[in-house]
Amino acid sequence: MITETIKELSEVDVKELVEKLNFAEKVERSLELIDQAYQKFGDGLVVANSLGKDSSAVWHLAKRVSPHIRGFIVTTRFKPAETKRFMAEEVARYPELKVFSNEEDIPDKLYATDPDRCCEILKVQPTRQAIKEMGVACWVTGLRCTEGRTRTDYKELEQRDEGLLKLNPILIWYEREIWQYLALNGVNVNPLYSKGYRSLGCWPCTKIAQGADERAGRWIGTSKCGGECGIHTKPLLDYQI
Repeated sequence: MITETIKELSEVDVKELVEKLNFAEKVERSLELIDQAYQKFGDGLVVANSLGKDSSAVWHLAKRVSPHIRGFIVTTRFKPAETKRFMAEEVARYPELKVFSNEEDIPDKLYATDPDRCCEILKVQPTRQAIKEMGVACWVTGLRCTEGRTRTDYKELEQRDEGLLKLNPILIWYEREIWQYLALNGVNVNPLYSKGYRSLGCWPCTKIAQGADERAGRWIGTSKCGGECGIHTKPLLDYQI
C-alpha cells in the first residue's frame, strides 16, 4: 500500500499543483496527506519542527488532524536568542515536542571554516538521534518546492532512507500562502520574521537577504549559500548514535 502511494505521489506533477490548486485546496490536500499518514503510522508519525514559519504551519495542520501527534525540535548552541525564547514557549505549550541537540566540543568557528561539518555535527546527528529515540516511521517536514533552488526536486511522499518515509505536506505552497494560513489561524511565529528575515537558522550563518530566493540569506559567502544543512540530503538511518 505504501509502495503504491509513494509511486502514485512520485508521478504527480508538483509544479502543476503549485499553479493549479488554490489556497483552500492546498490546505485540504495537506490535511488529507497528514491524516492518511497518521492513520497508517499512528505514533510513528512525527513532525520535525524547525521553529520557522513553514514548520509552524505544518505543526498547526498536524494538530488539526490529531492533538496526539508528536514532534521534535533540533536546536544548536548558535540559535538566536529570539528562536530560543520561541522554542521555550512552544515546548511549554506542547509538551509532546521533544528537543534534541548535540553539545559535544567542536573547533572554534567551525561554522566559518567548515560549515558542512558544523551542520553535520549540530543538526544532522541530533536529527538521527530524534528519529531513532522516538521510533519514527514517517517524519513530517515543512519543505516547499518554491522556497529555493535546492528544493525543487522533492515529492510529497519520499523514501530516501530504506524504512523511513518523509512526508512534505506543504510542498506545493507559496510563501504568501504560508503567511495567509498563519494569519487566518492566529498561529504564533518566530519573532525574527518581524525583523525582516525570510529563512531562519543559526545566527552566524543567517542574514537578512534581498531577492526572490527565500534562502538566499543562508550561509552567505560559502559554497552552501542558499543551500541545505544536510537533514534533507543525507542518510538518517543505520548510524551509530
